[in-house]
Amino acid sequence: MFNVLLADIGNTYFHIYDGTKIVHLKYSDAIERYKDERIFYISVKHELSDEIENIKKWKNVSSLMQIEGAYDTMGIDRKALCLSHHNGVFVDAGSAITVDVVKEGKYMGGFILPGLKAYIQAYKMISPALDTSLKQELRLENLATTTKEQISYGIIASIKALIDKHSDGKKLYFTGGDGEFLSSFFKDANYDEMLVFYGMQKAINNKG
Repeated sequence: MFNVLLADIGNTYFHIYDGTKIVHLKYSDAIERYKDERIFYISVKHELSDEIENIKKWKNVSSLMQIEGAYDTMGIDRKALCLSHHNGVFVDAGSAITVDVVKEGKYMGGFILPGLKAYIQAYKMISPALDTSLKQELRLENLATTTKEQISYGIIASIKALIDKHSDGKKLYFTGGDGEFLSSFFKDANYDEMLVFYGMQKAINNKG
């Protein structure tokens, strides 16, 4: 469909879609590797703006990411994510967890939570006794009986409860570094790291 690369420049990494796969690179590595390639990109990393805007073959398509109902300071990656499907609840689980609701192509609102790593770090700051990692094999049917399990339960169960409250039968879409793990706690949830790129493609095609 595209003869150009697509890039989602996030707070930590470049995410680049080459038409077959997504690669995740550090900023300097991505710029060096792709500086001579034609790229359409969106970016939330404003500190890089001057550097990447001077790369001749790269084009910032952030202005094309338009969705009815979006607020002025809404992240451009969230707009692209919400453009990927006409209806649904969109969860991007990265350094922060953003949850956005779209109905009939209109943005209805959402909320922002700390990312899973930030939750774990917050417990560590409370007390050394709470310095642990997230339990990967976690079941929510029963209360937990160890510190690690109880911290993990508190994090996941509270996130799930809030998303469930606002999903109201809508299709759930997950993306982001922790998206696949988080989606496992929801019935019939869809994890797809392509969601932002689907939204970008749709916006670019509509403009064309």
